[in-house]
Amino acid sequence: MPVSANPWTALSAELGVSFRDPSLLKQAFTHASYRNEHRRPSLEDNERLEFLGDAVLELVVSEYLYRTQPDLPEGELTRLRAAIVCEPTLVRFARELQFDRYVRLGKGEERSGGRRRPALLADVFEAFMGALYLDQGLEAVQEFASRHMFPRVPEYATIPDYKTTLQEWVQQHLGRELRYETVEERGPAHAREFVVQVWVGHECLGKGVGRSKKEAEQQAAGEALAKLRRQQAGGSAVVSEAD
Repeated sequence: MPVSANPWTALSAELGVSFRDPSLLKQAFTHASYRNEHRRPSLEDNERLEFLGDAVLELVVSEYLYRTQPDLPEGELTRLRAAIVCEPTLVRFARELQFDRYVRLGKGEERSGGRRRPALLADVFEAFMGALYLDQGLEAVQEFASRHMFPRVPEYATIPDYKTTLQEWVQQHLGRELRYETVEERGPAHAREFVVQVWVGHECLGKGVGRSKKEAEQQAAGEALAKLRRQQAGGSAVVSEAD
């Protein structure tokens, strides 16, 4: 249930953040449906803050991963960042912090269950990060993320393991040999790129490019999985029977 009497002081205390401009905090939790119903000139919804917060989150998470994952190549850093800033993960952060209790919604949005809508909660989380950035700068956002986000990353966000998923798919549906072939190495030694193909039997199902063979294999496996799923959905033969 939403909180009622003067919630902003309580929320600030729970988060350990004191806003210099409390109107930014209120705006972060104001849905467009609330603004549309009240129509006060000074009332703003959180959509512009959401836009800003999305970019701030990308930067803060990128910097965190760069520092804490020195052995990961660019492609895997990108996948892990996407897993952290994706909607399901942001929703979990928002619910953990009970942001759903503080969102200001219009009556129709409230009746339709908007307070529980994942997309709305993810937007509120991004808007809050945008508001915090405007109020106190990037360092405050980094400190907040260090306390409330990053300790949860191993629990909330996982890198898609396309190779394992593809191996299980092939074993379950096809029972055929799965192999990866490095077909090209290019570029100078300090910026090497690998091109890898993944084969099931005699059919090449995917190709990937990466700064390491592991990264290229993951990309190839992801492409192969997408192809297999499209073929299965279309009812076509997944791989020819003849090897």
